[in-house]
Amino acid sequence: MTAADPQPDKSALRDAATVIVLRRDLPAGPSVLMGMRGAGAAFMPSKYVFPGGALDAADAAVPLARPLPAREAARLALDAPEGIAPALAVAAIRELWEETGLILGTEAAWQGPVPEDWQGFAASGHCPSAAGLRFVFRAITPPGRPRRFDARFFLVDVGEIASDPDDFSRACDELSHLHWVPLTEARALALPFITEVVLTEVQALLTYPRSETASIPFFDNRGPRATFARLG
Repeated sequence: MTAADPQPDKSALRDAATVIVLRRDLPAGPSVLMGMRGAGAAFMPSKYVFPGGALDAADAAVPLARPLPAREAARLALDAPEGIAPALAVAAIRELWEETGLILGTEAAWQGPVPEDWQGFAASGHCPSAAGLRFVFRAITPPGRPRRFDARFFLVDVGEIASDPDDFSRACDELSHLHWVPLTEARALALPFITEVVLTEVQALLTYPRSETASIPFFDNRGPRATFARLG
């Protein structure tokens, strides 16, 4: 960017992906992976969140060893830019890798040049796999916030993770206190409102599994008034 280039509007709405990794083999019962954002973060400072972040332009060019299930891809495409579903899946896998060091992938040789963000991932002998991702929630940040995202929340079982689920040694420093939080204890943490809502949805899915024809909850804050809709 040159001095003459316009500065990006950091409050502009950006597509994003968030990953809820579910683990059911712990003594405390079903748990999800969470970490705390830094106190100086512009978006949700000092709050516990799931791994996730904004879609990068390069995500659309990253190959998936195993694609999203057709049903998930179709639902992600609803009321969204054409062709965005695979890129959102890649963003979810990339953010999980960057923020936790966990590998959601399958053993395979990388096809073509490896992007800089994926060097460590590829060096592990894996390529990203979206086959285990389940689209469960969508939410748009309300106007007036310093950062705004059109976030898609994916649920994935820890069994899909190809690395040690307790090894966060390769994580960046964006999230601290990474740990598995029992669903029964999660609300004792400092959570953003939308994270509480999504946790409620996850608990409901575990108690009353949703049929394949059920729709996806969507908090839509694009207009002057927040609306709750369902996709699919």
